[in-house]
Amino acid sequence: MPVAVSEPIHHYAPGSSERASLKAELERQANTVIDIPAYIDGKPYYSSQKYQVVMPHDHGHVLAEAVLTDDKGINLAIESAMAAKESWAEMPWEHRAAIFLKAIHLIREEWRDRLNAATMLGQSKTCFQAEIDVCESCDFLSFYLSGMHEIYGHQPLETEGSFNRMEYRALDGFVLALSPFNFLAMGVNLACAPAIMGNVVIWKPAPTALLSAWYFYQALLEAGLPPGVINFVPARGTDISRIALPHPDFGGLHFTGSNATFSSLWKNIALNLNNYRQFPRIVGETGGKGFIFVHNTAEVPKVVAAMIRGAFEYQGQKCSAATRVYVPGSLWPDIKKMLLDKIAELKVGDICDFTNFMGAVIDQTAFNKIKSYIDYANESDDAEVLTGHYDDSKGYFVYPTIIEAKTPRFKTMVEEIFGPVLTIYVYEDKELEVAVNNCNKDTPYGLTGSVFAGPRDVIQDLEKKLSRAAGNFYINDKPTGSTVGQQPFGGTRLSGTNDKTGTTMHLYRWVSARSIKENFVFTDDVSYISMEEQ
Repeated sequence: MPVAVSEPIHHYAPGSSERASLKAELERQANTVIDIPAYIDGKPYYSSQKYQVVMPHDHGHVLAEAVLTDDKGINLAIESAMAAKESWAEMPWEHRAAIFLKAIHLIREEWRDRLNAATMLGQSKTCFQAEIDVCESCDFLSFYLSGMHEIYGHQPLETEGSFNRMEYRALDGFVLALSPFNFLAMGVNLACAPAIMGNVVIWKPAPTALLSAWYFYQALLEAGLPPGVINFVPARGTDISRIALPHPDFGGLHFTGSNATFSSLWKNIALNLNNYRQFPRIVGETGGKGFIFVHNTAEVPKVVAAMIRGAFEYQGQKCSAATRVYVPGSLWPDIKKMLLDKIAELKVGDICDFTNFMGAVIDQTAFNKIKSYIDYANESDDAEVLTGHYDDSKGYFVYPTIIEAKTPRFKTMVEEIFGPVLTIYVYEDKELEVAVNNCNKDTPYGLTGSVFAGPRDVIQDLEKKLSRAAGNFYINDKPTGSTVGQQPFGGTRLSGTNDKTGTTMHLYRWVSARSIKENFVFTDDVSYISMEEQ
């Protein structure tokens, strides 16, 4: 039985061999432009459509020339997946598990530097953020393999004279996995969770995450993944949706991304229900508006540390990021001073400089969106930008930004920004209940949130009143950094289907169960005892 384990994190301390090795790989990748094709039915696929992968912190530096798969390639990927479906689904689970166990071994050993460097350069992650991303990739595979074994072992009660059993089959059709730019681990999760349960997958990674996704896919191939099981299909989202979603063999959607995109995909699926041979499974994690709610009994230094790490690690490009904070007036002067002092010490720049706390946001589109929110706050009478600026001359840099809002429903308190922008609303201590209600109801999201307080009765009260505000809720901690196997991740309300990644609960979404009863003692009598005459 595969045993779930958490991958130990390397810390890349100055002078360590692991740091030297990673530095060498960063230099190698930075000085190499690689070719990234689609990979369909076990071989490369090329089209005339191209995409350049660049460093977000140095957007003139090209890292890869990638294919954007054309219509012919997308159709071939679906055909290939369906051709591989039967043999993959019927492969004994031990042999499927062996492939992914080997992938874990490859990732933690010879592929670790490659994946870390690719994530750092292609997605502008700092060394530590890249490392926890790669470790989480291993964790997803490890915990899913353990969960697969647990599900297969879950069998019904036996009755005398018969044999009852459950068969956990793959879904009908193929699964379309659409992964985001911000986590390699989410690409691993989206593509591999259905495949571990015997499904075939069309995986479309975000274009801005192609470098790390490609290296991970190469590790899967080296681990022995059969052709067609997971087809690697870089493409425009509109192209792959146009072809895959109406297809009769479409069996499921595994998605992480924006609320608007997920809503559009769901509507598209609904419009095509008459085309399908089955009702598709839809699993998605979308937006968030992570909060920190501060009670006047909280410890100021811990609150400030949580605000900075929760809001600005990986440039706030986490759906779990802290983006809004509710601070009592009695603590605000101390929090404000300490927060601004510490932010002034943060270094922002090239992630190859390991002393930098932040890199750049992912691309020009993201930069422009974040900039528009900062400009809006600067021009509004209902807010004050306490610190923060931006510059895209060399890289897409948005510096840590703090906005003090004069109303709890200010634009940046409510809308998802997906960048290093933290908005703070200061409430009067006596208006605690009103502030809690604002935190609970002012956004449509319910992904992550945290509270800081001292007394147990206060913590208990806030936990209860904010029970629907976050699928991942933290007490005296930042609202980010969930660990596979420890804090299963997923949101409520309009933050997704809350299918808790990394768990057996999640894997159940990728199986179609069949109940089987075999009778050993069958009667030829059609009458029942109750029908006998007295």
